[in-house]
Amino acid sequence: MFPYPEQYRLATPPLTTSFMVFWALLSHSIFADASPLALYPLLALFPLVILVHVFLIWNAQGLSRLDQGFYALVHIPLAFVVWTFTIMHVNGNAFS
Repeated sequence: MFPYPEQYRLATPPLTTSFMVFWALLSHSIFADASPLALYPLLALFPLVILVHVFLIWNAQGLSRLDQGFYALVHIPLAFVVWTFTIMHVNGNAFS
């Protein structure tokens, strides 16, 4: 069906992280500060990134498991930082 299914699978975690940013920017302009409709999807997206990385490691063959593990070790901390700042952006002035 897809011409390159492995590349689509590998792009899923960064695309999820980019969706966090777009969702935070869009929802902050639509909803009020700390709106549950804006916050709950963000709270679910970081665990989704971790689960996708675990799936990529589990599904890999041979030496590419090591590559997938390194990919996860690099991307998960970066996604955590992005996730933290998107939550802060969506919360706005609700904590002050």
